Amino acid sequence: MLKFLLWLVLLVFCWPLALLAIILYPVVWLLLLPFRLLGFAIDGILEFIKAIFLLPARILGGGRRA
Repeated sequence: MLKFLLWLVLLVFCWPLALLAIILYPVVWLLLLPFRLLGFAIDGILEFIKAIFLLPARILGGGRRA
């Protein structure tokens, strides 16, 4: 909602720039999409490695969950 209100303010003060922003936003979003997917993959791999390293501690201290 805040982005939309900021865009409306930009539309009032500088409408050519606001129209350029509304046209370029989907293009920039598509260009950044592979980096987001890569970020999710790396985050998953790091969580998996963390789980592997913490597995012995979870096994040894296993039955004490509340």
